[in-house]
Amino acid sequence: MALESMDHLSIRTTKMEETREFYETAMGMTNGDRPPLPFPGYWMYLDGKAVIHIVGIDENDPSGLIDYLGDVDLNDLDGGGAVDHLAFRASDPQGLITHLNTMGIPYRQRKVPEMNLFQLFLEDPNNITLELNYFE
Repeated sequence: MALESMDHLSIRTTKMEETREFYETAMGMTNGDRPPLPFPGYWMYLDGKAVIHIVGIDENDPSGLIDYLGDVDLNDLDGGGAVDHLAFRASDPQGLITHLNTMGIPYRQRKVPEMNLFQLFLEDPNNITLELNYFE
């Protein structure tokens, strides 16, 4: 049994709307089709593939989520836990830099000359680090 590819990443959050808005407006993803699961959420699409699943927490009745995915301590949701960051290949770094500056979203720039790689690092509303790779 060999793995074929990474399918998606789920973000469990109490900041569902902020997270959706970030991935739509800052990252250019599209909010798309999602099956009728027993908890709130959004599926964010990139090139026709749902790569980010935003898992919302209904604080009034989280039973559907707990039954489906299990329970977690809300205090453990901030940041990526043991996952350090998510990385995406991207194009048009200057376009994104201009867009992030307009939106007031902070980022860090890095260069890896040995790989002809320019990188941007930024955090989503849940303090999950995103790495954007631009191969020159």
